[in-house]
Amino acid sequence: MSRINPPFRADHVGSLLRPAPLLAMRARYHNGEITQAELRAAEDEAIRDAVRKEEAVGLQSITDGEFRRTYFHLDFLEQVGGVTVSGAIAANPDAKPAKNGFTPPRLTVTGKLRHTKNIQVDDFLYLKSVVNKTPKVSIPSPTMVHFRGGRAAVDIDAYPDMDEFFEDLAQVYREEIQALYAAGCRYIQLDDTNLAYLCDPKMRQGALERGDDPDELPRTYAALINAVIDGRPPDLTIGVHLCRGNFRSTWFAQGGYEPVAEVLFNDLNVDAFFLEYDDERSGDFSPLRFVPPNKTVVLGVVTSKTGDLEAKDFVIQRIKEAANYMPLENMCLSPQCGFSSTVHGNELTEEAQWAKLEMIVNVARDVWGD
Repeated sequence: MSRINPPFRADHVGSLLRPAPLLAMRARYHNGEITQAELRAAEDEAIRDAVRKEEAVGLQSITDGEFRRTYFHLDFLEQVGGVTVSGAIAANPDAKPAKNGFTPPRLTVTGKLRHTKNIQVDDFLYLKSVVNKTPKVSIPSPTMVHFRGGRAAVDIDAYPDMDEFFEDLAQVYREEIQALYAAGCRYIQLDDTNLAYLCDPKMRQGALERGDDPDELPRTYAALINAVIDGRPPDLTIGVHLCRGNFRSTWFAQGGYEPVAEVLFNDLNVDAFFLEYDDERSGDFSPLRFVPPNKTVVLGVVTSKTGDLEAKDFVIQRIKEAANYMPLENMCLSPQCGFSSTVHGNELTEEAQWAKLEMIVNVARDVWGD
């Protein structure tokens, strides 16, 4: 049975490999050779082309590929009043292959958090103007402002009381989502690495060392996200994507969903969960037994990290395995992550990317019908 509302039987996480001409224009912009307006025109053209391809392979949810971003999270979060980008975060030393020791910048809170302007609305309005299907916006989860630094990354003078920090953070997100809804957006995805990182023993230990309780953090984060989304209009779909890291085909965390599953699936009031299940790092499907009947799981059993195309029969078998733990009717299919969470992109070709997305659409038709 097909779905007329998001998430769709064949869906995707959002980011796409940046086309070479767009990367060249970004380089020219950073070298001072073209204006911001000229760069945006190039982005517009690349997004129009990506939208045509998304719709051609049969996707119903359409994104702009995050073509205007350098990082899936920083470009958004650095526009929040009170947030400063600095330093670096530690990569998982076990992640293969290593990428020249690269680690992305980190966030710190240096003042009161405020929604000083609409962050994603203009980009959404352009996307909306060029799609025939459902435009989807992916934004970083509000938890991204807290987990990696914890209390130490939040200025003690601005926030002596962490409850006030979480209240202000939720208000920032409420205002942004309200602005997106007013602009016509009906499908929003929150990209959240932190709930998945809390499945990793090393990441859990790191939280302890920062003074946080890794067993309590999922509840704290569920309450934060719920404070953002509770009371949303009934025609606004909110999904959350749980990610263990995705930089040039590397990863940052590993571990099954069991440590967070019961709290995650029952306490977090989103409509859908995009779950990574492309390899053994994600554990087995048994945590899906906690998913309540009113929520959807989008199975990320197709990897975005390599160009090898999964066999349709293999993907169908994985879906059947998951259906041992929750109803097939409550599931959809997608890649495990975006293809380009940062501007650098994963190590596969655009041709392989589109082949995977088309295969996902075809599998969804076989499993659930057109």
